[in-house]
Amino acid sequence: MAFGGYKNMVPQNMAPQMWQTGNSLYNNLTVVDTVPEEMLFLVDKHWYQFPPLNPLWHGILGFTIGLFSIIALLGNLCVIYIFAKTKSLRTPSNMFVINLAVSDFMIMFTMGLPMVVNSYYETWVFGPLACQLYGMAGSLFGCVSIWTMTMIAFDRYNVIVKGISGKPLSSGGAILRILFIWAASLVWTLLPLFGWGRYVPEGNMTACGTDYLSKDLISRSYIVVYAGWVYFVPLLLIIYSYFFILKAVSAHEKNMREQAKKMNVASLRSAENQSQSTECKLAKVALMTISLWFMAWTPYLIINFAGVFEFTVLSPLATIWGSLFAKANAIYNPIVYGISHPKYRAALIKTFPSLACGDKPESDIQSQASGITTAVIEDKPTA
Repeated sequence: MAFGGYKNMVPQNMAPQMWQTGNSLYNNLTVVDTVPEEMLFLVDKHWYQFPPLNPLWHGILGFTIGLFSIIALLGNLCVIYIFAKTKSLRTPSNMFVINLAVSDFMIMFTMGLPMVVNSYYETWVFGPLACQLYGMAGSLFGCVSIWTMTMIAFDRYNVIVKGISGKPLSSGGAILRILFIWAASLVWTLLPLFGWGRYVPEGNMTACGTDYLSKDLISRSYIVVYAGWVYFVPLLLIIYSYFFILKAVSAHEKNMREQAKKMNVASLRSAENQSQSTECKLAKVALMTISLWFMAWTPYLIINFAGVFEFTVLSPLATIWGSLFAKANAIYNPIVYGISHPKYRAALIKTFPSLACGDKPESDIQSQASGITTAVIEDKPTA
């Protein structure tokens, strides 16, 4: 595959100035110069004003994505294996955790190695079709992960806030929700292939994503509407769910304290559970869940909106961070939604005893949606 040679075809009004980089090799070169000719129709003219990235950045990016891929693939594969192997974990609620692990696994499986290879060549080397499929895969699996996390929050809301008045989640109900997530995500991510938006190389030219630089109404409208579907609506729903979960737990804790006072005892909890209230534990879980979600997807939103609304000038280096933060989500999701699950930890230690590190499995803790969820359910006084 021939690289470069396109520099002389760039119109004069798009030619960059002499860049004072201290290295004559970069004089008059742009980040686009190494892009294969068959890819150039997808590259926005915005990127012609920037010099090539320092090779060190490509090396750091390739190494980081490679490391992320190994950790995320092993972590999510472990979650899928343990949940599928352990009968007590095969509950309707945990289907969402498995689905999240599958989507996170696929993100790194489809995007990790290509990005490592492109970082080595310092440009996209797989052609236009692969660029479209790569952008679509990242968007599809990211969308599935986001909405699965939203469904997990809803499930916890149904269990804790609605309690016995809520309709229990059945296996069929969980499967229908999962199928809806995949179908809706597939529709949204196929739209750019049919003209509403498109997938193009990102500024560092080693990955492809949504086109946020085109100024036509079709491209801009897709970014704005799609951002509502995959960012604002899920974020608001997650915040809503955990807000009322915390409110319900707070009210429950208050009732527990009042009952203990009437019974002339210090607490209705066992001694082992008095060190930290369920309310405090759940507040930490909620804060961590929302914060990590926000950290993972906000950089991508800022980059896309910066391109659409032009409130800042995007550089090729700036576009790297959105990809890194989003892919890091596939690493800590197995920890937040899998390893934090008491029964999962017990099964993990049973399957891989070397990971016990002196801890005793918490097999006696029952869980429906999560360990925290169950602690709340079991503490609730019966009518």
